[in-house]
Amino acid sequence: MKTVKWLALAAAMLSALALGGCASPRVGTPDMAQVATPDYLIGPGDSVNIIVWRNPEVSMSVPVRPDGKITTPLVEDLPASGKTSTELARDIEKALAKFIQQPVVTVIVTGFVGTYGEQIRVIGQAAKPQALAYRQDMSLMDVLIAVGGVTEFASGNKASIIRHVDGKMQKMPVRLNDLIKQGDISANVSMRPGDVLVIPESFF
Repeated sequence: MKTVKWLALAAAMLSALALGGCASPRVGTPDMAQVATPDYLIGPGDSVNIIVWRNPEVSMSVPVRPDGKITTPLVEDLPASGKTSTELARDIEKALAKFIQQPVVTVIVTGFVGTYGEQIRVIGQAAKPQALAYRQDMSLMDVLIAVGGVTEFASGNKASIIRHVDGKMQKMPVRLNDLIKQGDISANVSMRPGDVLVIPESFF
């Protein structure tokens, strides 16, 4: 019962976003703080905060480059992609050991999208098309809330999810209008890592 009530409330929020899109297609929900789980795998585009105990001069926040590596003043071209924050911290400690005696490093992922296979990408007529980090039990409703709903130009019931299963690409139709405007929870399908949500433009 609580789940149904929550989904109905979320649908109402998204419906309001869709209506707001008539005035401005870029209106979205405020960004919510994201917290990476301990087993989260770092990927290109993430930001990592490196804290070196008692050495603030080498503690800093750095982006993960498209090639999956990071660079700091004392550590150059260190592979980060595909590692957990703990694994990266241990690797940084090994690299810093050449310059600092017994370094103690903590790595916090402060902005993240995940490795390619753990992302959900939203393209087309979303208010904020983007790549999202997949979270356990993530649903279509969760994705729509994260991207601020759809624009006034979206053909929501003609949207689809592109998914790779056993090496083969599958195209799954989804009913965004029914979910957003009608509150039809049967349209709230489960998402999987690597999914691509395609929201086409309406020409009518």
